[in-house]
Amino acid sequence: MSRPLVVSIPHTLGREAALRRIRDGIGQIRARYAGQMSVLDENWTGDRLDFRIMALRQTVSGSIEVAETVVTVSVVLPLFLSVLAEKAKALIQKSGQLMLEKK
Repeated sequence: MSRPLVVSIPHTLGREAALRRIRDGIGQIRARYAGQMSVLDENWTGDRLDFRIMALRQTVSGSIEVAETVVTVSVVLPLFLSVLAEKAKALIQKSGQLMLEKK
């Protein structure tokens, strides 16, 4: 098992607004990538989501923690997918920023 890939995404929305946007955004991501991944487990506890997905026949686990000024995404990639870590990090960063930008 590899080290977790951790992405911190700062925001100025406050915890509640950020949490709403993350919840809505996850649904959009799930729909957009339905052909490439499937959700095995998704559990919200307060402001934290723990998840497991299947991507490219590999199980990926992680969490999303929503705080007052930052959202932290932590993903554990199996060895097979760890070669995609930098691309995954960039995708998480970009998607998170789009979800959390002021509108």
